[in-house]
Parts: sequence; C-alpha cells; structure tokens
Amino acid sequence: MKKQAGFTLIELIMVIVILGVLSAFALPRFADFGSSAREASLNGLAGALRSSANIARAQQLANGAASDADVILDGVTINMVNGYPTANANGIIRAAQVSAGTQAEFDAGQADYVLATIATGITLTLREDCFVTYNAATASAPFSVVITPDEC
Repeated sequence: MKKQAGFTLIELIMVIVILGVLSAFALPRFADFGSSAREASLNGLAGALRSSANIARAQQLANGAASDADVILDGVTINMVNGYPTANANGIIRAAQVSAGTQAEFDAGQADYVLATIATGITLTLREDCFVTYNAATASAPFSVVITPDEC
C-alpha cells in the first residue's frame, strides 16, 4: 500500500488564518504611502520655490541691479519685484522651472501642478486639497511660501 503525502485540510486552513492575522497587523503600516508621497511632493515644490527665489535674488544683487530689475538665469528672463521673483508664470514659475498649467492640461497629464493666480500670489495645486502658495515680496516683507494643509 502506498502512503499519500501532502497537507491536511486543517493544516491549510491554519496557515491561511495565520497569514490573515499577520497581514491585519502589517497592512496598515504600508497602506498610507499615498499621503506621504503627496507631502513629499509638496515639500519638494516648496523647497524649489524658496531656493529659486533666493537664487534670483542673489543674481540680482550680484548684478548690482535695482530691486525691480529683471534677471537672467540659465538664459531665461525672470521678472522681479522688491528684489524677488514675481508671483506669476514669468517670475517664480520660470525661476523654479516648474511644469505648471491649467486644470485641463493637468487632467490630460501635461502639467505636474495646476497653476492659479490668487490675490496675494500664485498657487500650485498637486490635487484639489494639497497646494503650495508663493506670495511675492512687498516693500516691507520678503516672499513667503506656504504649504496647505500641513499634511495631505
């Protein structure tokens, strides 16, 4: 008589139950990568805006130009106001070399961020509830970059 080899039904069920319990503890740790990625994208964008504004400012100071004089970075003219890039496509967007566009371009995958001009500056939106706002410098204050909300 030949002995049959293999697993019993009870053994297979126990393995499935153990794997289910382990996955119930492990899955929540890895399930929220999307918000971390969005937060990292916004922080990266905010850093690029800050760096670009400061580089344009440094170039203007190196040129000895007036605070509203345009500067040229990498062959591209950057519009300036009060010593920093303006809050528009010809200012900070060019300086930071950000791929920004309209909602239609964003939906079609032709832009990384949606560009919107607001009363105090310019907003780059990663998705409808995650955005970075660059506020142009005024005579009494330098530029500011604000991430809203703190976490996406």
